[in-house]
Amino acid sequence: MVKLFQHLLLLTLVLATTTVTAGNGGFSPAFLAQIEQQYGSSAKQRVLDWQQLIETEETSHSSEAERIESVNAFFNRMNFVSDQQHWHRSDYWATPVEFLATNGGDCEDFSIAKYFTLREMGVPDEHLRITYVKALNLNQAHMVLAWYETPESDPLILDNLIPAIEPAYRRTDLLPVYSFNGNNLWMSKERGQGRKVAGGSQRINLWRDLNLRMQQERQRGHSFTAKSMTQ
Repeated sequence: MVKLFQHLLLLTLVLATTTVTAGNGGFSPAFLAQIEQQYGSSAKQRVLDWQQLIETEETSHSSEAERIESVNAFFNRMNFVSDQQHWHRSDYWATPVEFLATNGGDCEDFSIAKYFTLREMGVPDEHLRITYVKALNLNQAHMVLAWYETPESDPLILDNLIPAIEPAYRRTDLLPVYSFNGNNLWMSKERGQGRKVAGGSQRINLWRDLNLRMQQERQRGHSFTAKSMTQ
């Protein structure tokens, strides 16, 4: 589970240089064959389905609201598995490819995969925030993805705990702590927008490791552009 207050103050610097997607040409046959060999034909199909989802949305005229619905439904079919059970580590942040290929992950993996997928679909970074919350019913830390139609709007919450996308005011079971995207980090104040945080911390090993693995995946098997993190 999330180790709160250890990973966030410089995450935006890492996000700003991270690229991952299945769009803009997709994966190479060799990379897909490697996934199939290591994880099986179902794993390869899940990654191909992800590629198809991105390519379809990129060429469609769907609204952002429609895109978040399709992405949320796509990833919420995955299995929730704790890091300890899945990776034999106390905390591990999987790339979307790792998440799909292994058919499971925890709340961070769901939120990270949704974030990067929506960014590749053209959803602006300022509309998205990966958000740490306390799940009050579970009495534990949790991660969700929040989508803001406008900076002042009540966000919609994409959560692996429930299938429906609900506005934040209805999610009284979640207490926000802080949130971030590729540009900024916010400390939350109850359910408001919170305050933007400046400064930094070097304790971002999980995101650095995630960034490295995404770059390695790109080098091994991607033929996409880096538009999602450079726009």
